[in-house]
Amino acid sequence: MSQVYDRVALIGLGLIASSMFWAIKRAGLAVEVTGYARSQETRDTARRIGLCDRVCDSAREAVEGADLVVLCVPVGAMGQVAADLAPALKPGATVSDVGSVKRAVIDAVAPHIPSGVHFIPAHPLAGTEHSGPESGFESLFDNRWCLLVPDNGADEQAIVALQQLWQGMGAKVERMDPDHHDLVLSVTSHAPHLIAYTMVGVADDLSRVTDSEVIQYSAAGFRDFTRIAASDPTMWRDVFLANKDATLEILGRFTEELFALQRAIRRGDGTHLHDYFTRTRQIRRGIIEAGQDTDAPDFGRGQAAKD
Repeated sequence: MSQVYDRVALIGLGLIASSMFWAIKRAGLAVEVTGYARSQETRDTARRIGLCDRVCDSAREAVEGADLVVLCVPVGAMGQVAADLAPALKPGATVSDVGSVKRAVIDAVAPHIPSGVHFIPAHPLAGTEHSGPESGFESLFDNRWCLLVPDNGADEQAIVALQQLWQGMGAKVERMDPDHHDLVLSVTSHAPHLIAYTMVGVADDLSRVTDSEVIQYSAAGFRDFTRIAASDPTMWRDVFLANKDATLEILGRFTEELFALQRAIRRGDGTHLHDYFTRTRQIRRGIIEAGQDTDAPDFGRGQAAKD
């Protein structure tokens, strides 16, 4: 893959931004990558580990002259960040993001985008339970999807360039409507995270099971719940508040399904349980066949942890 942009600015230097930097450098997709984080500690860490070619002490400084600006901050902060850096954006530049919710981001950011600047929201479907500037690695996006959510009037050339960047970082790219995106992600990501947080909370509430037993005897299912529930609390607070309607709809469906399973267990209806688990097992097989996970006992996560 060849160079796509001269200068890319990453605003917020956590897992996604740091992985973007290493992936951009791996493929030579930009001449220079600047970065900014609100926390002085994060900026110091970024400088120490060589994250970004130049770490700036203000968002405006980071975006000056940038061809692409990527907002890698929590969803709830994007509107204010966009307002702060808007005056420094270069005419013809593209602004994008990596938020897990799209309609709320568009509503918050779009009003601050100056005329002549392209706004193309995006969402890479990749991550780990780790956060911070030292958590990123260059292969995070390999064979993962990145969804682009451009407005109907968005500049096609700008969309294609952003698509080339994500493909150069290893991702597969698809375009999607923002409301449909939020519904899809409420099923595949948002509701599962909330359920994981709840399950870990339930274990914490069971006074008959000690903390040491929960930790020492964690079986695979609970271990995976705790992995998901270790995700960044600020990010997920904002996601649920920003994608409230779709998440509540899916949680309503989840509750109905859970009640049906409770009833089957209470009645000893083994046929219902077996049929249900057979159907859901097929979805797991489909995920593996689509290359979005492996059937290894550790779900392929051992290598990611090493990276």
